[in-house]
Amino acid sequence: MTSLFKRTGLATVSMVVLSQVAFAQPASVETRPPNASDQTPAFEGQTRAPQPETLVDPKADVIAEGLPHLWSLEFLPDGRMLVTAKRGTMHVVSPDGAVVEVAGELPEVDASGQGGLLDVALANDFETSGKIYFSFAEKREGGNGTSVAAGTLTFDDAGAPTLSDVSVIFRQMPTYNGRLHYGSRIVPNDDGTLYVTVGERSDAEVRGQAQELESGLGKVFRINADGSAVEGNPFIGEGNALPEIWSSGHRNVQGATLDGEGRLWTIEHGARGGDELNRPEAGKNYGWPDVAYGIEYNGNPIGEGVTSSAETQQPIYYWDPVIAPSGMDYYDGSEFPEWEGAFIIAGLMAQGVVVVHTDGDRVTTEQRVPLNARVRDVKTGPDGAVYAVTENPGEGSSTIVRLSRGE
Repeated sequence: MTSLFKRTGLATVSMVVLSQVAFAQPASVETRPPNASDQTPAFEGQTRAPQPETLVDPKADVIAEGLPHLWSLEFLPDGRMLVTAKRGTMHVVSPDGAVVEVAGELPEVDASGQGGLLDVALANDFETSGKIYFSFAEKREGGNGTSVAAGTLTFDDAGAPTLSDVSVIFRQMPTYNGRLHYGSRIVPNDDGTLYVTVGERSDAEVRGQAQELESGLGKVFRINADGSAVEGNPFIGEGNALPEIWSSGHRNVQGATLDGEGRLWTIEHGARGGDELNRPEAGKNYGWPDVAYGIEYNGNPIGEGVTSSAETQQPIYYWDPVIAPSGMDYYDGSEFPEWEGAFIIAGLMAQGVVVVHTDGDRVTTEQRVPLNARVRDVKTGPDGAVYAVTENPGEGSSTIVRLSRGE
């Protein structure tokens, strides 16, 4: 394996920053001014957390390159990687970089704009059932929307993969003719249920539906393996509310994972500022677009410029300027003891992996590991190393990078 990029000496960067604040705790990795300079956090540590006292400087090695534009990575039980390509194909990548396309018939995807084949996750009983779930931008009459499908992944004697028995189990509604903010991530629970995150489709005429319980835009859902609402979901029987809804008021959630206690955490894109880390709870409203940090892309306030209200939840953490977060994982590997219990986050604008430590429901430190490329997804491998999917949208290609101690 060859080195991916010229490595950046994080310890050197840390020393430069620390020299600016003598005898203080490590400064925040973010030194740029916020876009919304008149906004203040709701509590101490809600943004610009300090860097950890000890910075990890991983070695980055290329596992595979020249892949189609990837969106998601999931590890198979045998250590190979199952990846989705935005154009609508799946591939299996071996630890040595060998790539095989998954045979079988996938649904047609709408790969325009931010759409395409999106997340993939293994069912809890995958080793016996071969069942997987995947999300995609589905072409529909009158537009498109985020949908979730299930299928069976099998391997022949030579290890060649095939996907069969594919069926759509859940559709985000309403259908909308747009190209933006599909989400999405699929997070299996130990009980066989699934969390599914989606976007609010971005455009001004529809994004307000993130606040409407009759709409599936801008929500986190909790569904059964067949796509039905889970008994006990917070809005079952409440008027015309969709029974699958878990939480509301989300913008574009492209990252989601469970922590060590089995609790759901999500991360979503803000506009110019306002990327959020949340721990969505049943029935709660996370504000968008009525309550948000940051500003519109055109420089105007978001709505009335409100950053807090009694009816909505504050983000546990936010970024202004943005890191443009995508995939995330809860680190519980052996390669980096310093990251134990941290969230590792794929940063598109950050062009690297963002490592966030928490204590309870508060962020304590933030480190950024530069990769000099947009990072779309990140996962902890069975070997404890961190695997990052980088992308080059201009060329429609991706690379898989392995982060290790290199010692």
